[in-house]
Amino acid sequence: MRALLLLPFIALLWVPFYNDELPALFGFPFFYWYQFMWVPLTALIIWIVYKDGLKKGVE
Repeated sequence: MRALLLLPFIALLWVPFYNDELPALFGFPFFYWYQFMWVPLTALIIWIVYKDGLKKGVE
């Protein structure tokens, strides 16, 4: 389950993948909203891994 923590790192590591203007979302170029999208997603992933760790007794 801890491997999920690698997702944001890998998704944001390869900048040429998201270094583009289109598609725009609410006027923001793809480059910016893709990065902003990962902020709540990363928080959600951390929470999921934390809850799983509590269930397994890992501190």
